[in-house]
Amino acid sequence: MRAVDIIEKKRDGHELAHEEIEFFVNGYTRGDIPDYQAAAWCMAVLLRGMTPRETTDLALAMAHSGKVLDLRDVAPLVVDKHSSGGVGDKVSLVVAPVVAASGLPVGKMSGRGLAFSGGTLDKLESIRGYRTDLSEAEFHAQLKRIGIVLTGQSVDLAPADGKLYALRDVTGTVPSLPLIAASIMSKKIAGGADAIVLDVKTGSGAFMKTEADARALAGIMVDIGKMLDRRMVALISDMNQPLGRAVGNALELREAIETLHSHGPLDFTEHCLTVAAHMLRLGAKATSVEQGRALAESLIREGKAWQKFVALVRAQGGDVSQVEQPDRLPRASIVRDVPSPRGGAIARVDALEIGLTAVTLGAGRAKKGDPIDHAVGIEVEVKVGDRVEAGTPLFTIHANDERRWTEAARRLLDAVSISDTPVARLPLFYGTIE
Repeated sequence: MRAVDIIEKKRDGHELAHEEIEFFVNGYTRGDIPDYQAAAWCMAVLLRGMTPRETTDLALAMAHSGKVLDLRDVAPLVVDKHSSGGVGDKVSLVVAPVVAASGLPVGKMSGRGLAFSGGTLDKLESIRGYRTDLSEAEFHAQLKRIGIVLTGQSVDLAPADGKLYALRDVTGTVPSLPLIAASIMSKKIAGGADAIVLDVKTGSGAFMKTEADARALAGIMVDIGKMLDRRMVALISDMNQPLGRAVGNALELREAIETLHSHGPLDFTEHCLTVAAHMLRLGAKATSVEQGRALAESLIREGKAWQKFVALVRAQGGDVSQVEQPDRLPRASIVRDVPSPRGGAIARVDALEIGLTAVTLGAGRAKKGDPIDHAVGIEVEVKVGDRVEAGTPLFTIHANDERRWTEAARRLLDAVSISDTPVARLPLFYGTIE
């Protein structure tokens, strides 16, 4: 078998055999196939697409390019969730302890933020001492002991995905739906998940800008899961405006803590309850989504989800006093409101521009490896459909630099549109794919 023959076959629109996909992935992972041939193959896939069977074979080959966790001695069923990324998306910080508090183990390997999308690991590292580099043995032992882990991805898991993603990022092939789906699912398979809830965002602050693209991506990933005998649900959710109020690492962590104490923003709370309800149903802790939601609400109301979150922080070396007293989390030196220039109805709160503005404050990275400031960020005081008066705060900016605060205020005013006529509120979800 030769790499060039596989490239030409896909270039000409033909379906690749299982053996051909496995040969190519393994050869590239080992270094036998050079970057230029892998780049040509990725471009062929982008232009010609893949069948569901090809995409499933690709996800499996990428998953088995490294270690695949076996968690059957922890529980007969392990549930995971994945978000396709967004602005203000701190859902894992709430949903993981809620589901784990039901007795259903949640072992999650999360990522860091890039571009306008925040990362779960960066938010958790707002807590002094919190470890995001657990070894496979530590991951396994902690999941067995307390039923919850939130850490970074091991270098031994799906190494082919790491190599291919870095290549796609610089060759214009990131938007390929089969490559995106296989990348996501390979990590979930390698992480040992039996049941997976996918939260696929659509809108200005999502990687999938249209609902049609989000549905297409979700459908491919659900198909992969079905072919591999995983329990799957995909939720199509809105990201035209930030989720909740907080955008920025310590700010989002505080909002998650408030939500675990039943005081979170209504839209964020509703989003978390919906995702948790589906996870609890897939994990057989509830017979319906409605029953799962009721269980999730009770676990928050009775303090069990909060107790599980504290146990997580303690187990991974974090300073528990900072989450028990959130005022001790990193705080910015400049905290000022941005008032509305006029009255009317909020017609647009551009999630993408708000996310990019948070990056300029120092809350995110322009490229991998950039340092971040955990204290800075933005509180979004309005939602689409709200009515405001002139002078009403639209945003609260948390900054550590006057120049950056001024630039952020200018950009945020451009991110909002105000109408003289009433504006309908945006939905939280557009549909479910099972």
